[in-house]
Amino acid sequence: MIPGGGQPNMQQLLQQAQKMQQDLAKAQEELARTEVDGQAGGGLVKATVTGSGELRGLRIDPKAVDPEDTETLADLIVAAVHAANENAKALQEQKLGPLAQGLGGSGIPGLPF
Repeated sequence: MIPGGGQPNMQQLLQQAQKMQQDLAKAQEELARTEVDGQAGGGLVKATVTGSGELRGLRIDPKAVDPEDTETLADLIVAAVHAANENAKALQEQKLGPLAQGLGGSGIPGLPF
């Protein structure tokens, strides 16, 4: 609803949409550069992902390596990557959430949440 019953200024709406698009692109670029960690096994396995979810690093403490029990090590790796991705998702929501609200709420195609 436009106050006073006037017509929306299309130029102003287009400028706002362009700014929101630029802000979204900037936030997505920042997410791609930002790294977050997740760990499992009390820090025996640590995964590093970007804010957009790309796996960048995996550190495995030698104490976690048991040649007789590689299944536990695999579980720790999966858990660490999962934790890192959960942290990346939280970062995405923090960075992109306000922009999504400005675009009319969540559920916007192309946004990761």
